[in-house]
Amino acid sequence: MVKHLILWKLKDELTGQEKQEIKEGIKAGLEGLQGKIPGLVEIKVQMDGLASSNADLMLDSTFADEESLKGYSVHPAHVEVANTKVRPYTQTRLCLDFPV
Repeated sequence: MVKHLILWKLKDELTGQEKQEIKEGIKAGLEGLQGKIPGLVEIKVQMDGLASSNADLMLDSTFADEESLKGYSVHPAHVEVANTKVRPYTQTRLCLDFPV
């Protein structure tokens, strides 16, 4: 099994209301991939960080193996969510992939 963790910081110029709507869209889009991508075991988006946080969202996903993670990265359903709900609104992305 492989964990795929992402932290995002949304663009500073977005209002608080815009950020909330964008976070909800990202969560719905990414969690909606469950059952659609081979090897995707679990996917969750955390969007309610404490005030001490310096990231706005976290993706916590688990894949059957490294090949499944590679397939996810180019799967059309994932690419659609990334290109329409995530990339246009984020300024920083950090990723950590590791075996579990």
